[in-house]
Amino acid sequence: MNAASTASPIDIDGQAHQAILMRLGDSCLVLAQRLSQWCGHGPMLEEDIALTNVSLDLLGQARLLLSHAGAIEGRGRTEDDLAYFRDEAEFLNWTLVELPNGSGPHDDYALTIARNAMVSALLIPLWEALAASTDQQLAAIAAKSVKEARAHWRHASEWLIRMGDGTEQSHARAQAALERLWPYTNEWWQADALEQQAAQAGIAPTLASLKPHWMARMQALLEEATLQEPAASGFISTGKQGEHSEHLGYLLAEMQSLARKHPGATW
Repeated sequence: MNAASTASPIDIDGQAHQAILMRLGDSCLVLAQRLSQWCGHGPMLEEDIALTNVSLDLLGQARLLLSHAGAIEGRGRTEDDLAYFRDEAEFLNWTLVELPNGSGPHDDYALTIARNAMVSALLIPLWEALAASTDQQLAAIAAKSVKEARAHWRHASEWLIRMGDGTEQSHARAQAALERLWPYTNEWWQADALEQQAAQAGIAPTLASLKPHWMARMQALLEEATLQEPAASGFISTGKQGEHSEHLGYLLAEMQSLARKHPGATW
């Protein structure tokens, strides 16, 4: 289950290199877990299967990234160790992906679709840039993953257009989902020392450098969906720094419970 991975000799601190991989790997893992919560609860059977497939794609990306991060770390930790035996503050995922699937007591398909659109709109240019990374292992992961991100974008964008340009209720729910989620994207555009170091080494771009691509894609989608771009906000979440919302702990408890109850178990 744990794919072998070797680090490339790159002029960057090993901890910084690992952290960049884990920010993306953790984000894919946590979103995969969120989407898996729709299994058996989708609005129709076809969508139940579609979201499960998106979740599995993200999980596969997380596995590759965390395996590579563990190899760079050099402490013998596998993808499973990093997924199941780290505590909340050790996770470096974006806050956006850990938020519940609804903003109220019930899951909301509009919120899930809006988030998938926003995340895939970022992952497409990110994977495209990472395909030219000086980290050859990461470049290979990116070349595979960008195809999946494009498929995720098609699915989410088609649904968001259907909702936004549909009934009065579906439009209102799609707009409310955007208003809820949009401020959390500010975290992406805050480049820190880790991102700057990785960019200088040619490992990964700063997410801020991808903002024009993301905005162009999202604005075109919102226009077609007859939805309004939410107003700018000064709010900046801090998930990639290890400071999370109250929601991540509950999600990890669900995800990690079996592995922690039976450490080292195989089947």
